[in-house]
Amino acid sequence: MKNRRIWLAVAGALALAAAIFHSALLGACGDFLVKADPPRNADLAVVLAGDFTGSRIITAGQLIRQGYAPKALVSGPYGVYGYYESELAIGFAEKRGFPASYFDSFPHHALSTREEAAAIATELRRRAARTVLLVTSNYHTRRAGKLFRAAAPELTFVVIAAPDEYFSPHGWWRGRQGRKTFAIEWMKTVAEWLGM
Repeated sequence: MKNRRIWLAVAGALALAAAIFHSALLGACGDFLVKADPPRNADLAVVLAGDFTGSRIITAGQLIRQGYAPKALVSGPYGVYGYYESELAIGFAEKRGFPASYFDSFPHHALSTREEAAAIATELRRRAARTVLLVTSNYHTRRAGKLFRAAAPELTFVVIAAPDEYFSPHGWWRGRQGRKTFAIEWMKTVAEWLGM
């Protein structure tokens, strides 16, 4: 009987702590995914694929307009209704007032961030880039930075977080799309840790 009371008290205390601190705990889990740097001058910006809202390419366009890099290499895997994603992204940026001359399309057939990093690293070496602004969605910054640094350790990657319409580190649990983004990115992060 005494052990049961102790276990009930412990369970009650844990439930109370979870109720009081759930926002802080969930926010810390969201914060972990975001590992970004402030912008600085670079040889080139790289816009990673996988953003269908345009936030990544708009962020890159703003960085170029502000003089942080002369141009952006836009990653573009094949497969969006027969187009490379980079072609669609550059068209989107032009409609938002950025000149096409800001961007170079980089079509490829990568199916993951790891494959994308390998393909882009080869192109960065060909262009003799040394410092690169790596532009991706906020939730993708930690994993992308790690993968690109592993693919090209001789280069300096400055990871720039583009805002995401649905994911906020301190509020992702409030909407279905934010919860989905969080779950998928954490699964990919754990898979990366396991070498998958």
